[in-house]
Amino acid sequence: MKEYFHSVVLDDNKCTGCTNCMRRCPTEAIRIRERKAVITKDRCIDCGECIRVCPYHAQDVIVDDLSVLKKYKYNIAISPMSLYGQFSIDTDMNKVFSGIKSLGFDDVFDEGCAADVLTVAIRDILKNNNLQKPVISSLCPAILRIIQVRFPSLIDNIITVESPMEVAARIVKTRTMKKFGFNFDEIGVFYLAQCPAKVTSIKRPIGIQNSYVNGALSVKSIYGDIVKNAKKTQENESYLKASPKGVGWGRVGGQSYAIGLENYMAVDGIENVIKVLEEIELGKLSSIDYFEGLACIGGCVGGPLNVENPFIAKARIRNIARSPEENDLDNDKYMNEILAQGVINWTEKITPKGVMTLDNDISKAIKKIEQLNQMRKELPGIDCSSCGAPSCNALAEDIVRGKAKMEDCIFILKEKIKNKENVEVNHEAFFNNR
Repeated sequence: MKEYFHSVVLDDNKCTGCTNCMRRCPTEAIRIRERKAVITKDRCIDCGECIRVCPYHAQDVIVDDLSVLKKYKYNIAISPMSLYGQFSIDTDMNKVFSGIKSLGFDDVFDEGCAADVLTVAIRDILKNNNLQKPVISSLCPAILRIIQVRFPSLIDNIITVESPMEVAARIVKTRTMKKFGFNFDEIGVFYLAQCPAKVTSIKRPIGIQNSYVNGALSVKSIYGDIVKNAKKTQENESYLKASPKGVGWGRVGGQSYAIGLENYMAVDGIENVIKVLEEIELGKLSSIDYFEGLACIGGCVGGPLNVENPFIAKARIRNIARSPEENDLDNDKYMNEILAQGVINWTEKITPKGVMTLDNDISKAIKKIEQLNQMRKELPGIDCSSCGAPSCNALAEDIVRGKAKMEDCIFILKEKIKNKENVEVNHEAFFNNR
């Protein structure tokens, strides 16, 4: 089995142990030990929430730099839908794409074109299949991983189509091989990532064995160069661009709007998504046809690797998405050819990630569950985080796993010290009265 790759990393030199990241982590993957944050890798879903809230910039993302382009004979950049929101609405995106190309790429492909393909495909799937409701969008890899970790009973609700990023890579790589005669391994496809979950999904994809994407660069690391190159470009090169509704996938609700759904729910912000997933798990939302959950506020426009204010970017993309469509996507010859290639579907079944397993031995696991319940009763239950764990429940689990002790709780420690002092006082009084 491949070792799981994590794109989120911690710089110990910058970390002060302030607890911001620990308190906000949706999977309780972070602890504070010896005044430094520690990430529990089997719990981390690379959502990037810790990056967003760290005031000291101690959390970072492992991404590629432009030197990686030297490894390939032909390089293609996949521009994300959210990139439209990083520029004013009157910006000529042909110039932006030329600015990207000038970084050393041979071609630029608009991820929104793949969203257009998926719009037609998902609409057809929802219309012609008796699926478990609500059907859950597969757009956000952080949400897929949190379902694996915390809501495994909802795995069968997820629609089994790939993300626009992956579909875009399949389309453009196949097209380039056919057009120029390059071998598969001679073509480098790189995504301009807005969040760490996308980076992780390239290295350890969900629903497929291997990704067609070779790597990722963060939008914020190259944004300045893109702007500079776009201003200098003299060419009027025209690129294949997404429809307005395809671009709209970059904001929360944009996917459902493009598909033409009415009975749907679109939720952004990972904590909000978790609350709704809890309701779905309890069977309270089975009347909803489609659930679009996105980890970042505003959707992909809110990714921590973007540069623009997510609310401004969201408004820009919403305005673009409402523009009149130039083509009828359902009857588009190019669209039908892509769909016929079968590039949109998962080939692997995703499985739960058993991070809550206390022991592989059932009898030992049962004993540990009993210990865990006892620990919960003894701890104060106020979730102050002074122990270095995000909650009393998390501390109880750490104790059972042998990674912490009861005295890590400041209230338990104070009580023990107080009891010890009382014993010493009583002991002294006893001898003084003799």
